[in-house]
Amino acid sequence: MLSRRATTAFARRALALGLAWGAVASPSWAQRAGEKGGPGLALAAAKALVASWDGEQVVDRALVLVKDGKIERVASAQEAAPEGYERIELGDAWLMPGMVDLHSHIGGTQDINDMVYQTNEGLRVSPSVVPRNPNLLRCLAAGVTTILYIPGSGTNIGGQGILMKTGLDTFEESRLRDPGSLKVAQGDNPTRWAYGMGRSMMNWHIRTSVRRGLGYARRWSEHASGKGERPAVDPQYETFRALASGQAQISTHTQMYQLVHATIRILKQEFGLDVFIDHGEWGGFLATPEAERLGIAAICGPREVDTPEGRHYTDGAILSCAGEYQQRGLSKIGFNTDAPVVPAEELPLQAAVSMKYGFDGSEMQAVRGLTIVPAVVAGVAARVGSLEPGKDADIVVITGDPADPRSWVQRVYIEGQIAYRAPQEPRQW
Repeated sequence: MLSRRATTAFARRALALGLAWGAVASPSWAQRAGEKGGPGLALAAAKALVASWDGEQVVDRALVLVKDGKIERVASAQEAAPEGYERIELGDAWLMPGMVDLHSHIGGTQDINDMVYQTNEGLRVSPSVVPRNPNLLRCLAAGVTTILYIPGSGTNIGGQGILMKTGLDTFEESRLRDPGSLKVAQGDNPTRWAYGMGRSMMNWHIRTSVRRGLGYARRWSEHASGKGERPAVDPQYETFRALASGQAQISTHTQMYQLVHATIRILKQEFGLDVFIDHGEWGGFLATPEAERLGIAAICGPREVDTPEGRHYTDGAILSCAGEYQQRGLSKIGFNTDAPVVPAEELPLQAAVSMKYGFDGSEMQAVRGLTIVPAVVAGVAARVGSLEPGKDADIVVITGDPADPRSWVQRVYIEGQIAYRAPQEPRQW
């Protein structure tokens, strides 16, 4: 448990944002219902958006059972809670999984320089993490419980991100996976660095770095199988061991068809690495057939639309980027904010904008794009992204569809802990 001094500091920070005291601490030092080591918790609501990858999606009049920070199961609200469980009646509210943002820069101080070299494979943002900083608390109040905190896009390879929870108190508690991804960037931003590069040189940098990194990972793999000497640890390429084994992914800042196609061709086809399209606007959706064939997702944002003034001909229309990927048959589509480019608390609004301009959310596609899709894409769906047994009890209590801007978050649980409770007014922004 936190010391009283640390808890007071968190409370002051939360009060400065208008958050309720119950969001950060309990007046009792006993473990509360739903938390690790505490009694069970039963949340009864009008609807539960389960959002499983290939199973149940919605349960009306639902009872979500939580024990030791994990989801036990989703049952009918007519069912009695097990003996010893605290039952909370939430009335007309809905329950949904905590939302996941796979492009964020608000996890800490960001006092890192990812523009030293064109490829900064060894740079890590994790030392700059500040748990429960004011920006995290604000997106927590919107129901965002997991982010991929990553370096910037000023160079071809910015460094390693970290997957982290937004509302837990310490670095160790907040860390979901480190490295969370290796950040790769193509297009305009890296061309502004130093001498100014064309696309051919950018592709050369990426290929050369990946070849060296995978060679390093291969030597470690050979050593593990008894076929070679133990290599010297090289912090610059250490992350490629996780990439080569599929335990981490490459998140690629890429847009326009030519660059999206290069991302797919180089990173997936040539090197066989797990990668997802980040940004993906300005006609990037034209690469959908290749992306779908190779199982690559598009996590759209911060721009959610292509406009007539952009770099892709739209015949005067405003097009939903996610909607265009969807109409062309891409099966894995999510949303991001690139916070603070778009405020982190507006992640649900990103889905709403996409639906406004053509993305079909009639069968939970928007909810899935905020929850289970990014969880699967980031390789953490065993813990987050849906309300399924055994997963972390990251649960959002919301007044309705998260892609409806009129909905607002009443409570957020992270691993069974009450991380946010709204005051009387609906929103903090």
